[in-house]
Amino acid sequence: MASKAILVNLDAMIKRADFAAETDDETTFDTINSISVRDLNDFTAILRKPDFQRETNHWSPNQVVSMLESYVNGDLIPAVILWKSSYIFVIDGGHRLSVLKAWIEDDYGDGPLSLKYFGSEISKEQRSIADKTRKLINERVGSWSHFKQRLLDEDISATERNKITNILTRGLTIQWVKGNADKAESSFFNINMQGTPLDEVEELLLKNRHKPTSISARAVIRAGKGHRYWSAFSQDYSDKIEKAAKKLHTILFDPDLNTPIKTLDLPLGGARGVRVAIQLLIDFILIANRDQQGNPKSLDKQDDDELGATTIQSLTNAIKLAEVITGNGDGSLGLHPAVYFYGPTGRHTSPMFLGTSALIAEKLNNNDKGFFKRFTAVRSDLESILVKDKELISMIIQKNSHRARDVKYKEFLDKLIKRLELSDEVTEAELIQLAGLQGKIVAGDLASKSKKFSDDQKSKIFINAALISAIKCPICKGYLDTTKSVSYDHVIRVREGGVGSSDNGQLTHPYCNQAIKN
Repeated sequence: MASKAILVNLDAMIKRADFAAETDDETTFDTINSISVRDLNDFTAILRKPDFQRETNHWSPNQVVSMLESYVNGDLIPAVILWKSSYIFVIDGGHRLSVLKAWIEDDYGDGPLSLKYFGSEISKEQRSIADKTRKLINERVGSWSHFKQRLLDEDISATERNKITNILTRGLTIQWVKGNADKAESSFFNINMQGTPLDEVEELLLKNRHKPTSISARAVIRAGKGHRYWSAFSQDYSDKIEKAAKKLHTILFDPDLNTPIKTLDLPLGGARGVRVAIQLLIDFILIANRDQQGNPKSLDKQDDDELGATTIQSLTNAIKLAEVITGNGDGSLGLHPAVYFYGPTGRHTSPMFLGTSALIAEKLNNNDKGFFKRFTAVRSDLESILVKDKELISMIIQKNSHRARDVKYKEFLDKLIKRLELSDEVTEAELIQLAGLQGKIVAGDLASKSKKFSDDQKSKIFINAALISAIKCPICKGYLDTTKSVSYDHVIRVREGGVGSSDNGQLTHPYCNQAIKN
């Protein structure tokens, strides 16, 4: 499977529709046996992906080019599998058809169809990958418009004209699924568990597509744009979902994460790429919606949301949690992402983000107001450890199984805060012990044989240097993320005669200003 970070987004090429909407018309299966590229635009007007299908963003630029090379060279391309209802649905072959459509439209995630589909929410990363794909195609295959233009050239040889004609008229073989919607859905899952199977997250989302967390995560990942998985809800509820999704998307994923890191203004949730961020969103939204008993434990334990109200509440709860972590609200802790959520080389660390979020959510659920005062009292010492011992903490996280890392980090952070209440000196051996591990963990950079700095090393150098001179809150002495979360505090309170002059002002965490000083 291609790297999750370098994938071409072709999701706008074929629209989605309700898979279950059936037609009473008798379907004829021998009328269309193949579809040529020149007819693809007309065909895609009635072609749809099932509304639950994963996004068409699982191929790398090289895979897209390879598919087109096979097409123009006359190599074998597997048949696409379709099912006819009120629309013609793609059961298998969505990426193949989307690549050909993208070739015709010259749209690899940044063209007119994509702009209309995603609105303004096309990341720099997506645009960059689209541009890279286009350049590769033009170099190794040639654009669709190039082949059409060559056909008009009277000077080309008969051999070349015949080759171009074959390219422009070649068809993809079609196979049809016979039966009702249940049969078609069963075929979809059977087929997609073979070949390039659904990964765990995709299968989880598809099988639980009516759960509020699934709908919420899919809405947030595209900031309320893209396919409207919530379209069955009333317009009022749909509007509220889109508004809340955009807000949460902004809180978690603004600004874009660029490497090497050259700023401390980092997104709380890391990169906004769909396949990178969707699992983090599912987990974060679940965390924000758990009760005091920790339920629901998982996505499949939720009830389906038939009307949309539960999805709205799900998003509302997630926003509330996010606004305690960051933002300018009175209760915001203003946690600095570079300190709390990023590893030693500037890579976003999901267990740190989710574990920290889970600890805060648990204390909020239990109405444990004392925790936040205790946290603030040791915040400076805690952050000193999180910065100084980043490499050791990163190794501690990796020592746990992948599935347990979020919970283990939450427990580690809780124990560390309690330990700091006793003493501000915590040794490396104690950190390892607090994590429930035995023995000695050796942390440090692997020896580099390259004379050049990698992006990771450049990011590490910048973060270390920038944090030395970063602004700190004068109340708790913790780091301030002034771009996202800051409060303007009167040094001498207004009730004590203080005025609003710059000499009487200081930057603090919102929580420190409202809950600690006052």
